[in-house]
Amino acid sequence: MPLTNPWLSEPMPAKRLDRERLEERLLNLLSSQNMCVLATTGPDGPLATPVRYYPLGFAVLFTAAPRSPKIRNIAADPRVSIGIFAPLVGLASSRGAQLFGTARVLSPAHPDRAHYWAAVRWENEHAERGRALSEPPEDTLVVVEADRIVYTEHWLRREGFAPRQFWRRSANDES
Repeated sequence: MPLTNPWLSEPMPAKRLDRERLEERLLNLLSSQNMCVLATTGPDGPLATPVRYYPLGFAVLFTAAPRSPKIRNIAADPRVSIGIFAPLVGLASSRGAQLFGTARVLSPAHPDRAHYWAAVRWENEHAERGRALSEPPEDTLVVVEADRIVYTEHWLRREGFAPRQFWRRSANDES
């Protein structure tokens, strides 16, 4: 049987992308998708929730109802993991990231909110719900600034790079 992607065969490359090239790929992934799976832990254990998100650099932003299970879990333990992936056709097209960080819940009056809120495309959701675009919502905003990211892209193997790459906020902390 012929191999459709012979470069997927062993041996597995181990070479690392330089930081600039890795960050370009990460920002491309974050900007080209709009759904993630948010993993939290609370009194009832783990919770994985699909969430529509908005990217701002290496931050993931989303709105949430103040009484939702994800907000209750974030209040109990703000450490979260977020999975973002591009749709797959096969192993060769596998591309995604796991972001790890601490969630911050910003109320409408929070001083940092305006900086992040500018990246939220609330107009889309308002239009879907038939709400007036002249009245921005006062939703709770959750911000997760990535501390570290595990990025997977099997296409990197074609160029001799490891399919799993690691990013940390601090350039001195890479592994």
